[in-house]
Amino acid sequence: MPATTRNAPDRAARFGFAFIGVLLIAVNLRVSFVSVGPVLANISSDLELSSAAAGFLTSVPLIAFAVFSPVAPGFASRLGLDRALWMSLLILAAGIVFRSLPVPGFIWAGTALIGLAIAFLNVLAPSLVKRDFPTRVSQVTGSYTATQAAFAAIGAAVVVPVAQTSPAGWRLALGIWVGLALIAMAVLLPWLRRHTSGTAHATTPEVSYRSPWASALGWQVTLFMGLQSIAFYVLMAWLPTIEQSRGVPATTAGIHLSVFLLVNVFASLATGGILHRGSDQRLVSFVSGALMFITFLGLALAPNLTLLWVLLGAMGCGSLIVIALSLFSLRTVNYPQAASLSGMAQSVGYGLGAIGPVMFGVLRDVSGGWALPLLVTAAIMAVLAVMGVLAGRDRVIGGV
Repeated sequence: MPATTRNAPDRAARFGFAFIGVLLIAVNLRVSFVSVGPVLANISSDLELSSAAAGFLTSVPLIAFAVFSPVAPGFASRLGLDRALWMSLLILAAGIVFRSLPVPGFIWAGTALIGLAIAFLNVLAPSLVKRDFPTRVSQVTGSYTATQAAFAAIGAAVVVPVAQTSPAGWRLALGIWVGLALIAMAVLLPWLRRHTSGTAHATTPEVSYRSPWASALGWQVTLFMGLQSIAFYVLMAWLPTIEQSRGVPATTAGIHLSVFLLVNVFASLATGGILHRGSDQRLVSFVSGALMFITFLGLALAPNLTLLWVLLGAMGCGSLIVIALSLFSLRTVNYPQAASLSGMAQSVGYGLGAIGPVMFGVLRDVSGGWALPLLVTAAIMAVLAVMGVLAGRDRVIGGV
């Protein structure tokens, strides 16, 4: 029997196991910090946090993303990609447990550990896709992006009922997500053991590569990542408040947010399916950025059509994150370079993502209304569309 025929089932098994591994990592990327928002009032009351302290608690993960993302490629280089991902899941599990323990200060330490772990997972997941799925980058990226969005929506829906029905309250509601990390660790452990002997070989690049920090294309991808994160986090932070200030009932505003998250999932899947079909990603990147421009312009000028803008914004955000994550692989020559670009882009990107809602709030306070912050954000989205055209060209960061 030819070797290629004998190896076909083994290759299929490796592909399937690797894909399951990517999805298990994706499950853990958002839910543990997105689920804090719905029970933040309970946490503040129990721990006697001021509004400023409560707001800072929700910002700790984003700050960690910005600070620790550049460190992730070095972490993977030392341990090997598979081991680094497994250790990141272990750190995540520890952070979730610490955050829920009734020990003074542990909520802050646990939240910081969660941010550190997810920063590493965020950066290394695209590198894993580049290594194991080089010909299916956009499809796999769309699948794992949709998975993380779906579990984030589930977490936001489940956390309040659990907190209300459990004697442990918000601590149990936030602590249950350690189960997802433990499941991922257990499933990935046999794969990790099988590949430990090949770590040194796997982590050595086959060819040298140029640092994305010294590349114009690297900065175009980075700005694309950062500007699209502004769109998502501004909408997450301010959309319900904008709607309620315009007379929309809180329940309806909550439904709109749920619709946003649901459409986001399907938009991610659809983008993953079409992104690889053209010769480059310029058109889909520009159109997605244009959708966000229309969304913020519409919210400013035609508030009576809010649901339409929510739907367009969900389509745009769901598409943009898949494009941004796919570009880390599509614009690089090998998976170590993909990890380097991912670390750079996510560090700057989440820094801008953390600044965006603050900037929006400052403009709201200065102007006394929503028009100015929405129009300024729309202008930023116009820049995003231009960056999409530049980053979407069929090029890679050159080797050296």
